[in-house]
Amino acid sequence: MNIKHWTYLLIALILTGVIGYWVYEKIDLKSNNKTSRTIGDEIDRFNGVSVYYNAEVGNVTGRNTAADGYNLGLKYQCVEFVKRYYYEHLNHKMPDSYGHAKDFFDKNLSDGKQNKRRNLTQYTNPSRTKPKVNDLLVYRGTAFNKYGHVAIVSKVTKNKIEVIQQNPGPYGKSRVKFTIRKKNGQWEIKNGLIMGWLRKE
Repeated sequence: MNIKHWTYLLIALILTGVIGYWVYEKIDLKSNNKTSRTIGDEIDRFNGVSVYYNAEVGNVTGRNTAADGYNLGLKYQCVEFVKRYYYEHLNHKMPDSYGHAKDFFDKNLSDGKQNKRRNLTQYTNPSRTKPKVNDLLVYRGTAFNKYGHVAIVSKVTKNKIEVIQQNPGPYGKSRVKFTIRKKNGQWEIKNGLIMGWLRKE
């Protein structure tokens, strides 16, 4: 093999490793209840608000609206859960009730400013302000999911946060943990996909 072939082989191996790691992080290999779940099954609950199983990330089962007509989002997508959580638990309606997950974060705002489309305070990752329970985390889009992802902070300790999420994939976990650290006066969630978090003050 010449250098060109070795280069292609190395790139292929690196890509295989990256994809393998991503699959490993997204799939709950320990779950014993994978095959018995159906779309719409409750798989978790936080502060009285249910998290539902959605099978494939791109699956859509119609739109969910509140009794007053407020748009909660497409069943049972990640956006639908966070908006339903904010509506039911925090009594919060967003002025703009539409948009993909990644659109919840306004890249033009600086840390701690008001996100008027969501009527929430927005913090960047990293931020001077530590994440806290009920914050809405926003993930950027990826090659695997161009629409991004959103989740709710369910627990905060000195150096970890736990989030609860809907629609992480057919074998994904409803709760995952991330390391947080304070450096140079700013709190950082150690995940490059998390753009920041939103908060009802």
